[in-house]
Amino acid sequence: MRRLVVGAHYGLRDWLAQRITAVIMAVYSVILIFILFSRTPITYDAWRDLFSQGWMRVATLLFAFSFAWHAWVGVRDIIMDYIKPAGLRLTLEVLVLLTIAAYVGWTIQILWR
Repeated sequence: MRRLVVGAHYGLRDWLAQRITAVIMAVYSVILIFILFSRTPITYDAWRDLFSQGWMRVATLLFAFSFAWHAWVGVRDIIMDYIKPAGLRLTLEVLVLLTIAAYVGWTIQILWR
């Protein structure tokens, strides 16, 4: 007899994604805190100069993508666990994805405007 296993099978992939994105966000946060504390006072000009550098824009974009993926995995798991009607679950997942995509798009616009 063959056993049929059902489910999303996201386990290890999502666990690993959560850990990797958390490390990326933690490293970025430590670097940003170090940079901001080494520049006193923190003025608009200092902030603008920091984010005018290409490496900082790329690092911030990597942070934004990591944050988006981290948030998506977490919120999707919560929705899958607690929202049982399939139509409502799909609607909420689409709304969350659209919101996250809008925030990432806004981040790109801010960084490269």
